[in-house]
Amino acid sequence: MNLEPSSQTPRKKLQHTSRIAVRWGDMDFYGHVNNTVYFRFFEQARVEWIENEGFIVSPQSESGAVIINASCTFLLPVNYPATVIIKVFAGEPGRSSVMTWYELYVEGDERLYAEGAAKVVWMDPRTGKSAPIPETLRAKVS
Repeated sequence: MNLEPSSQTPRKKLQHTSRIAVRWGDMDFYGHVNNTVYFRFFEQARVEWIENEGFIVSPQSESGAVIINASCTFLLPVNYPATVIIKVFAGEPGRSSVMTWYELYVEGDERLYAEGAAKVVWMDPRTGKSAPIPETLRAKVS
């Protein structure tokens, strides 16, 4: 699956903004935030967004969101100490999936440090199969 923008720019709607403190342990040998941590930042922002929409993110939930692919473009290194600002955007939903995009900034700096994308699929954990996106969430992203 190609996560790169097509010749037509997809419609993106801002859904949520998170502020996350960078921890000393988030850095790697080179003194900047390790690449894997960016995916954790995106994940935390995505979970906060879903919870703010009234859904419980738990293995015991009747249904929930999982990602089937993810990408990140690292533009500038993030260093400790910092607070990152993650903006979560969503596109037009399908039956059971919605494309999400992420922008990562450092508080106090207008520059874009990283951008990412993930395809989110709503699923039924009892069957392991996709499920329709709940209507309340569909209405919010549409």
